Amino acid sequence: MRKSISVKGLSHRHPVPNACRIGNMVFSGAVHGVSPTTHELSVEMADQSANVFANMRAIIEATGGRVEDIIKVEIYLRDSGDRNAVNEEWLRMFPDPESRPARHVRPLPPDSPSLVQCEFIAVIEELLDLST
Repeated sequence: MRKSISVKGLSHRHPVPNACRIGNMVFSGAVHGVSPTTHELSVEMADQSANVFANMRAIIEATGGRVEDIIKVEIYLRDSGDRNAVNEEWLRMFPDPESRPARHVRPLPPDSPSLVQCEFIAVIEELLDLST
């Protein structure tokens, strides 16, 4: 059964959920760099990057998953050479070089108000019940 996931403060202006889960698979839509509290988009790359990663965490957790369940991240950049802030947040969220998701960078249109966005895919690990 398919389940739409919408996170308060991160909802799209169109009738589109933030993510969709079927079984243990999760696919996000575009994760924007807006502040989940003010709903504003900063003009600073560092702020947008921090918000993108915070919003990605909020979305995966709303699905019942964890950051460790994310297996692929597509990063969208308006300026493909401007990766420093993204890489800082990437290393914060995925510090273990032996356990990072795959990642690919794609361009955003030059007229996009966003400097950075992402999408992700996750496979939620089934936790074993060790109490029996």
